[in-house]
Amino acid sequence: MPVVPLSTIVSDAFEKRYGVPAINIVNDLTLEAVLAAAVEKSSPLIVQTSVKTVRSIGSDVLHAMWTAMTAGIEVPVTLHLDHCPEREVISECLARGWNSVLFDASTMPVEENMRQTVEVVAEARGYGAHVEGEIESITGVEDGVGSDTEAQRQSLDVVLEFLGTTRVDVFAPAIGNAHGAYKQAPVLDFQRVSDIVAAHPLPIALHGGSGMSDEQFRELISRGCAKVNISTALKETYMKSNLAFLRIADERGKWDPPSLFRAVREDVVDMAGSLMTLFGSAGRAA
Repeated sequence: MPVVPLSTIVSDAFEKRYGVPAINIVNDLTLEAVLAAAVEKSSPLIVQTSVKTVRSIGSDVLHAMWTAMTAGIEVPVTLHLDHCPEREVISECLARGWNSVLFDASTMPVEENMRQTVEVVAEARGYGAHVEGEIESITGVEDGVGSDTEAQRQSLDVVLEFLGTTRVDVFAPAIGNAHGAYKQAPVLDFQRVSDIVAAHPLPIALHGGSGMSDEQFRELISRGCAKVNISTALKETYMKSNLAFLRIADERGKWDPPSLFRAVREDVVDMAGSLMTLFGSAGRAA
């Protein structure tokens, strides 16, 4: 199955109430590993790139990697630009071939956020791409974007005005979730997800997933969270796997990079595959 639009993946997940992992990759190894997990688990997958990763690797090289690794892939996958407040980066990625973007204008007044999001949606439609929107900052800093100060949540009426005006394809509400590692178990507003979905049915994006309990994931997915973002867990798995292997290599005095890459890849594949099973996306591409 070829690369598909974001809406193709999240619409089915929303209708059937399962979640699709939206995993932030950081390099070629992690990109290949999460795609391999999707094939192994017969699961749809949303591959995400942060602005930091786009700048680090370069949009041309990053998209060339994506094109090469998804050629002939057997499961539905899509490429998404995560939290991006910069219009020029959004335009660059859309022109290069990203399938969707999250225009993060959450620090702007709602009126200005809506005005610019309408423009981004129109721009994305010109490329056959989709847009995720938000009007409240998700607490925490991720790849240099965000704030540790919890933002005030908007009323349901404001949310509905935003959704109706902008016509975004996915919405990311603040529900007590946070980017990064939680210092304590998060207290989440499950009902807010249900209220939004009941008033304006559309797929919800769950941010700050790393560290939530299995029960919280399942409850939120059952209420309409079709896109489940995972970033911190990938970074921790990748770096801790490297660290563990290198400690053993140092003890043994054996330095073999291909063995390192294989070990780290296996850990990333296992992590991604376990999320696909937990979220209920495993087997959905069959």
